[in-house]
Amino acid sequence: MKDLHISTPGRICLFGEHQDYLGLPVIAAAISRRIHIEGRVINTPSIHIQLPDIQSEESFTLAETVIYHKDRDYFKSVLNVLKREKGISFEKGIEAKVYGNIPINSGTSSSSALVVAWTHFLLKTANHPIDPVEIGQLAYLAEVEEFGEPGGCMDEYATSIGNIIYLETKPNILVEAYQAPLGKFVLGDSLEPKDTIGILKHVKFGMLDAINKIKQVYPDFQLNKAPIESAEQYQSLLNPDEYALFYSNLSDRDILRTAKAMFEGKDTFNDVKLGQLLSAHQDNLRDAKRVSTPKINRMIEASLKAGALGGKINGSGGGGCMFAYAPTNTEAVVEAIEREGGKAYIIEVAEGSKEEI
Repeated sequence: MKDLHISTPGRICLFGEHQDYLGLPVIAAAISRRIHIEGRVINTPSIHIQLPDIQSEESFTLAETVIYHKDRDYFKSVLNVLKREKGISFEKGIEAKVYGNIPINSGTSSSSALVVAWTHFLLKTANHPIDPVEIGQLAYLAEVEEFGEPGGCMDEYATSIGNIIYLETKPNILVEAYQAPLGKFVLGDSLEPKDTIGILKHVKFGMLDAINKIKQVYPDFQLNKAPIESAEQYQSLLNPDEYALFYSNLSDRDILRTAKAMFEGKDTFNDVKLGQLLSAHQDNLRDAKRVSTPKINRMIEASLKAGALGGKINGSGGGGCMFAYAPTNTEAVVEAIEREGGKAYIIEVAEGSKEEI
């Protein structure tokens, strides 16, 4: 087989942050920073992968079931998932190089992009039909389910399908893709490591506890159907932190619905309105869910003062990245973020995982 080159984008979560694990939908966008896998099939039954960005490499021998030797052993888990789910086994090996420019451990889905790219690469070498939705599902199994991780499947579908997607996971997977006339964003890396586990302890499990308390009194309660106007009737059942989480999730759910109508063309697309919705989402993430950090808050405020139309933290939180919607004044927003100590990148909405010719 000739050399193969697959590239896959990172992603930002526009709306629905910290909502997918509650059974609520999300809207995400693939971004113009990508991870690349270049390689070829070799005759020996082994995998050799060079990772120059982190000055490392991985090598292992193919087997019926490849044994994991570390947490998140993704190059092996994809092989196992493809065999188990699709009956695809590999007798010949692969020699490849992985590199990219997605910020690592910053909430822009660098790990999911890697798993999606590797899944795409292996399916292509096996002459399996390429379906972005299927790639997203297989990558989710290999990244999340295989290692008992707590995450949802937004990252894998968003990076595989590309552009802007609306994703429902309950009761079944539903994906819609949009081609909205979005301008430029500025991605700001705070250079602070994320605190995913600490954040989830408060935001995810705190909200699940709140829902359980409500259902003990109102067994038919459904988060996706409860009008925000009805929130006060549940307030006496919850402590102040739980009620803040509860109300913010109803609010974020409704913010997403407003954005969805705009992306679908039911409402006229408006840059200013999009920015306002992003900032409203950030207010909930900062104040009620408490996933933002003082530095990221400063970066967002500086972006708005420099002319951005809106912005929010991106990803699980406790560090990582923010982004600002800046179809104009883009360079001024870059400078503002970097004055606050962040690393800024101009990004645009991008296509999904693809073969580079």
